[in-house]
Amino acid sequence: MATQTGTTRTNRAGEAPAAHTGRQASGELPWIEDTGRVAPKDARELSKLFFDRLAVLEEGTHEYQYARNTLIELNVTLVRFAAGRFRNRSDDMEDVIQVGTIGLIKAIDRFDLSREVEFATFAVPYIVGEIKRFFRDTSWAVHVPRRLQELRIDLARATDELAQSLDRAPSTAELAAHLDLSVEEVTEGVMAANGYTAGSLDIPADDPAHDTTGVTLAERLGEVDPGMAGVENVLALKPLVAALGERDRRILHMRFGEEMTQSQIAAELGLSQMHVSRLLTRMLGRLRAGLLTQL
Repeated sequence: MATQTGTTRTNRAGEAPAAHTGRQASGELPWIEDTGRVAPKDARELSKLFFDRLAVLEEGTHEYQYARNTLIELNVTLVRFAAGRFRNRSDDMEDVIQVGTIGLIKAIDRFDLSREVEFATFAVPYIVGEIKRFFRDTSWAVHVPRRLQELRIDLARATDELAQSLDRAPSTAELAAHLDLSVEEVTEGVMAANGYTAGSLDIPADDPAHDTTGVTLAERLGEVDPGMAGVENVLALKPLVAALGERDRRILHMRFGEEMTQSQIAAELGLSQMHVSRLLTRMLGRLRAGLLTQL
């Protein structure tokens, strides 16, 4: 947005206009030197004038941009009013105002004087909606569907209400009955709520059963055991080896179990070393192909 509240406009010669609102600019529209000094009542009347003119101006022209930008500046106080509802949030208020201004612009582009509705009444829902959408998209540590985000709010409200009436924490079944939902839906909502905030791995581990002074969560996380891949391969090989013939299984045991050489295996079985080599190559190829089909 090229204009801001309180901006002093200048003419082509670089001089500030002499009049406050009386000077005519952009056809029939008055030139407003400083929108920040316009009283709220005057801002409403001027907005009607600018909206009336905006409806007949061609989009993209200098006059259209002047009218649209001035409407934004005249009504930016609505954004500050709406943003004030969220001042207790941790987000930077300047970011909230910028997001709210997007809602204001959408309201200006969609407003129609013929509806006989005050612009403030029409615009505030757009502004608040844009701010809430900003919080919904940025507040969650893990992105979850909007349905579950809204369910989290309903669950929190229902939990407070039931806790007061029952004098204890409500069960999942009680929450489901209160919200007219299934137990599965409530469970899904509770699990999704865990994604609202994420704890840092650098915070100290809290374990009363052990002395964890100075130990962080990251230091207590396990690592992948490289031996697990070997266990998985052994389990996958068992049915494949069992499908081999008795002589093939014996050769495999002698070669990899007893770690005998091919020459020793050949002497033990009365075969040539070349024949044993071919048998091992064929068996290992068959086992390898069987493993690949299971991946």
